[in-house]
Amino acid sequence: MSTPTVVSPSPAKAASSAGTPAPANGAAVPGDATHPMADVVGAELVTPLVGGGSTRYVNLDYAASAPALSEVAAHLNEVLPFYASVHRGAGYASQVSTSLYENARTIVREFVGGRPDDEVVFTRNTTDSLNLLASCLPAAGDVLYLDIEHHANLLPWQGRPHRSVVAARTLSETLERVRAWLKAGEISLVAVTGASNITGEILPIAELAALAHEHGARIAVDAAQLAPHRRIGVAAADIDYLALSGHKLYAPFGAGVLVGRRDWLDSGRPHLAGGGAVREVRLDSVAWADGPARHEAGSPNVLGAATLAKAAQVLGSLDVESWYHHEQQLRDTLVTGLGQIEGVTVHRLFEDSDPGAGPVSRGSVGIVNFSIEGHDAGLAAAYLSAEHGVGLRDGRFCAHPALRRLGLASGSLRASFGLGSRLEDVERLVTGVRELVERGLRLDYAVDAGRWVPVDDSRPFPDWAPNLPGTAGAAPCAVED
Repeated sequence: MSTPTVVSPSPAKAASSAGTPAPANGAAVPGDATHPMADVVGAELVTPLVGGGSTRYVNLDYAASAPALSEVAAHLNEVLPFYASVHRGAGYASQVSTSLYENARTIVREFVGGRPDDEVVFTRNTTDSLNLLASCLPAAGDVLYLDIEHHANLLPWQGRPHRSVVAARTLSETLERVRAWLKAGEISLVAVTGASNITGEILPIAELAALAHEHGARIAVDAAQLAPHRRIGVAAADIDYLALSGHKLYAPFGAGVLVGRRDWLDSGRPHLAGGGAVREVRLDSVAWADGPARHEAGSPNVLGAATLAKAAQVLGSLDVESWYHHEQQLRDTLVTGLGQIEGVTVHRLFEDSDPGAGPVSRGSVGIVNFSIEGHDAGLAAAYLSAEHGVGLRDGRFCAHPALRRLGLASGSLRASFGLGSRLEDVERLVTGVRELVERGLRLDYAVDAGRWVPVDDSRPFPDWAPNLPGTAGAAPCAVED
């Protein structure tokens, strides 16, 4: 068996561990970002540090899975005693659960600004929603998508005729490339992200929708990253289909949703074959149901739908100006602080994207992608966790073509934040990155099942989550082959 690679601190750097450098953005930043915008579960979680001590855990991985809003968790506890079969029982609890589930459709439709006749289908997540839509597309026409997409909005279309467009260095030129492909004809659907899961940059969805419709195509929007940060108007922007995930919308209870026009969904192959998706079954034939039931076979995830709907209500009640201002303060502080550290690069997909947080098409949501010269992204993430109690994402973010486009084939770092974040969180990240650059590692690190970990990791795990060998391993697609 080969010996794992170990990275150790130099004696000089290991000795200089006392003291904490001042935040890069030293001037006080007034405003509500000194406090969370909303209460989330785990906001005061204390995490152990390797070598002793502990600190409040800084969660800067909202883009992967956001923590549950406290109101959402409370709602779950409120409805859990009524949990029962949906659509299948005459009992009181079953009737309440059915009402809860069906009303969740109305709440979600209103949250995304849908049309009154839009279908709302509950799924597991955005990936599930887009795979469902892929099975419902008409036979004629190709799917057009950009090379910057998350795999959830790329892989489902590869099983049918498709055209992949390489995004340009500017949004304006990218729109022209899409226009050229649409003019060439035979495109039935344009599939595009609402906001990049890599950099947070928002795409001009209304303009893309108008382009698609001008040339007889429809548009599907992957709103997994957009919905937790911005108001969405399906009807106003003339979006045909929109998918999102509850676990990114502060409702991590296993539900997603697909909202959109009925005709394709009602004529498409049912997503699952089973009970609840049918009108009549015989031994050798079946008459499928129309509407959401067609794609929701089996016992539905009523608690997932209910908590997703509750999260939508909470986000829908926020004051937009305060919400966007809170996020913009966090983003400005982080980008400015990282920019003051030698060797740190903040990455963008488009030269003409606007980092502002207003409800404009070319803003950026609470995601910042960066790399540190001379430091492997996975090792940097392990260091930030072990030595500073800061959690963020490293790797290729299920967007391999986009990372190669940025020249980051081996991965980078992504910090993401939201309603439960505060200025102290991003300042602690900046402090940790500066200390890495100026002082280096304090501990020895080795690769365990594909992921960097401290060699002598003294952090205890809860009894109900044993720290088994190899469980820290990275995702299969973390690094390029």
